[in-house]
Amino acid sequence: MKSILEKTKFLTLIGVVSTLIASASAFVWGLYKSGEIVVGFLTDSDADTVASVALIEIMDIFLIAIVLLIFALGIYELFVGKLNVPEWLIVRNLHDLKIKLSSVVIMVMGIVFLKHLVEWQDPQGTLFFGLGVAVVASVLVAFGYFGSKTD
Repeated sequence: MKSILEKTKFLTLIGVVSTLIASASAFVWGLYKSGEIVVGFLTDSDADTVASVALIEIMDIFLIAIVLLIFALGIYELFVGKLNVPEWLIVRNLHDLKIKLSSVVIMVMGIVFLKHLVEWQDPQGTLFFGLGVAVVASVLVAFGYFGSKTD
């Protein structure tokens, strides 16, 4: 029974592989959107605001791809085995993984807010959206700070 339970750690490979596929797909999608924007730059000379929003969307796509990649690598390191990755990407416990993901999620929220700000239509809605982003970001930062104090 012990042997079977010890081998269940390999079930996490389902999540790792699935997340790697999703990450690769997001990177390819970002590459495709980048190509579209470059073609748009070359063919349309009057696309300042549209181009700004499109560039912000590309950053968002690539950050999401990075989140998925960090998650896949972190789960693999936690459950299966060590990887040869940069020091900042080494995951020692689940809290490390949560902190790494939280920091990228904060970046994604910031980019989504920036996109919302560039498209500025409703000042009150933008204010509430910004406050919501700030509250969630503050909670994630506090979680990282105070959560590490208990370890």
